[in-house]
Amino acid sequence: MRLGRRDFLKLSAGAAASLAILDVGDVGTWTSPRPIPLKKRVGERTSICPYCAVGCGLIVAAEGGRVANIEGDPDHPINRGAACAKGAHMFQLGAQNPRRLTRVLYRRPGGAEWEEKDWDWAISEMASRIKKTRDGGWIESDSSGTPVRRTEAICNFGGSALDNEECYLLVKMARALGLVYIEHHARI
Repeated sequence: MRLGRRDFLKLSAGAAASLAILDVGDVGTWTSPRPIPLKKRVGERTSICPYCAVGCGLIVAAEGGRVANIEGDPDHPINRGAACAKGAHMFQLGAQNPRRLTRVLYRRPGGAEWEEKDWDWAISEMASRIKKTRDGGWIESDSSGTPVRRTEAICNFGGSALDNEECYLLVKMARALGLVYIEHHARI
């Protein structure tokens, strides 16, 4: 077999791509467990980073009822302990932020002040507003008389931190409500 320059370049590119996909240089990390840098704390749990659709694994450690540390999970198959800039600084951005909202705040239409409400009120208020909007914008049939049974008054915009199962349930609920404008936001 005679191998020309073009064939050699194709073969080299294919071999490099195969090695990159297989991650051959890092095989030992899949078979031998790596030590976790933190000592096990009471309340340490694994979680998923909420910032994008990659789904990097995190270890969240709690002491005394408060989040004490958040770091990449070295046993997670996606990130193997690494984290992007947002994921690496999640502890400072969210867990200990004194401005983080932990209760329901409501401002009446035309009002200037925020009122503190309980969660039961907020959930029932959201449900009643969704039903009112859905019923008010319900389209039973189109202009030719064909039944369509939908609403165009509400849209659904899924977040990139949702996993496949959550997206499936969210779209199933949206379709059950008769929504046709359904979109998903992912940053990858």
